[in-house]
Amino acid sequence: MIGARAAVTLLTVVPIRGPERLDRTVAGRAMVAAPAVGFALGFVCALAVVAMRIMTKPPTGGAQTLLPAVVGVALLAGLTRGLHLDGLADVADAVGVRGGRERVLAVMRESTIGAFGAVTVLFVVLVQVSALSTAIAAHRGTVSVLVAAMTSRLAATWSCVEGVPAARPDGLGALVAGTVRRRDAVLATAGVFAVAALAGRFDFHGGDNGRAVRAVVAAAVALGAAFLLRRRLVRRFGGVTGDTLGATIEITTMVSLVTMAMTIPTPALRLVGLD
Repeated sequence: MIGARAAVTLLTVVPIRGPERLDRTVAGRAMVAAPAVGFALGFVCALAVVAMRIMTKPPTGGAQTLLPAVVGVALLAGLTRGLHLDGLADVADAVGVRGGRERVLAVMRESTIGAFGAVTVLFVVLVQVSALSTAIAAHRGTVSVLVAAMTSRLAATWSCVEGVPAARPDGLGALVAGTVRRRDAVLATAGVFAVAALAGRFDFHGGDNGRAVRAVVAAAVALGAAFLLRRRLVRRFGGVTGDTLGATIEITTMVSLVTMAMTIPTPALRLVGLD
């Protein structure tokens, strides 16, 4: 429970009292609990998407998709204080400069956002909104939000697994880097995949086995992208920081939503017996 409370205070704006002492042990438990926080965030945002679809349905039929998608993505950012988007901007600015490790870390620390960071945030959010809008039009918007929120926080869990160094001796990265046991990360992954499958199977918009497979595939693809991104960022910065965790969460969210929005070819569905 201490780890869960710490995860909520670190990853959301929910006004609950955090643990009195936040050391590496508690931080590790918080990062293991991060996917559960992602589930709660995704559930709330999914409800908002459904509500906006109901309230903005035109009288002539059809369904509004863009506005619910904007509300869903905006709410997810608001519930996390926009910290992950800020981290994405800082990381993009640091990656975009030339120089050694100390130079890029100094750029990442700057409070201002440069052109590269602003453009990166703009296009990542645009892709997220567009992908969610497409998924909503295909009647899988709610499960898409849920899977994206869970998987992106699971990516943060894996970014703090044993053996991953911190880029700096201070800050959030130093507190959480290397604190998660691989066994716990594997168990968290199994839990996310199981919930994703259940969400796809029993989604009230028309859950079926095909959506269950799609949800698990989206989680796996997004997690794979997160692994590649973590490897690239650790190589560039020498380890993880709070900003790299935020960037990983946003990119993983984007990849998950895009995967959920994509059309699976009929031959592929027949291959797995879902057509």
